[in-house]
Amino acid sequence: MKYMIKKLLSLVITIGIISICAFFSFQVIKGDPATSLLGTEATPESIAALRAEMGLNDPLLSQYGKWIGNALRGDFGISYSYKIPVKDLIGDKLVITMIITGLSVTLLLLIGIPAGIVIAKYNKYPMRGVLTTINQIFMALPAFFLGILITYFFGLVLRWFKPGGYVSYQETVLGFLKYMIFPVIAIALPRSAMIARLLKDSIGAELKQDYVRTAYSKGNSKNQILYGHVLKNALMPVITYLAFLIADMVAGSIIIEQVFSIPGLGRLLISSIANRDYPVVQALVVIIGIFVVSLNLIVDVIYRVLDPRMEI
Repeated sequence: MKYMIKKLLSLVITIGIISICAFFSFQVIKGDPATSLLGTEATPESIAALRAEMGLNDPLLSQYGKWIGNALRGDFGISYSYKIPVKDLIGDKLVITMIITGLSVTLLLLIGIPAGIVIAKYNKYPMRGVLTTINQIFMALPAFFLGILITYFFGLVLRWFKPGGYVSYQETVLGFLKYMIFPVIAIALPRSAMIARLLKDSIGAELKQDYVRTAYSKGNSKNQILYGHVLKNALMPVITYLAFLIADMVAGSIIIEQVFSIPGLGRLLISSIANRDYPVVQALVVIIGIFVVSLNLIVDVIYRVLDPRMEI
């Protein structure tokens, strides 16, 4: 119970720091929100009136208090570019990015863990060199470059999908998932190679431990030792590293959404930064931060459940 309270308190503090950075970082950037909303042809009187209405003449701490209070109720203000509430703008896009990240993490585990086990099992065979080389090639491929290769080969050459032909999940779930599989592969495959390499090294280290020799002396087979004893311990560093990879995959999805023309949070974030749509950018920074921190908390809890002795 104390562990969960400690973790939840840490989560709240982290999100609070993210919100402070998201709000105050845009206060030092040149540009007047009232002018952005009304346009450069607006009269000084109308701009002054809107600034007063928006509370822009108040002290910064007062502005932050009002902003964070509204944000806790789901109100992040009005988008400068789209002239609609930010919460209405990001709702559907948040779902899309969460689906991409969730599918990417799932594929990461489905590929990375079995691949790591296979490479570790073929420790003294020539096949290990081939598998290790292939794994290193995928580790070296940036997600955006792999996305471009996938778009060219599977989209333009084989015509398995139409590049830029995004299909909404609200239109057809099957069409949505069919299109999503390609960006998900681009995100997950390089990181699966990282997990495989880490798991292979971790299994190799565990196989040198005394308890393994004891298990062999009792007549256990290699597979019995690997899956019954070694694998659980070898997975601990992988789970720890997974927390970092999740944050990396969220960042990767932002770039991949650009490559595959997916209307998710990442694409909206980049366009909002270019348009200086600060209310949208502030909201997205906080939401993405909450998303990453929450996923990391889940990973920490899983780690704790698997090995209660460990302190995270």
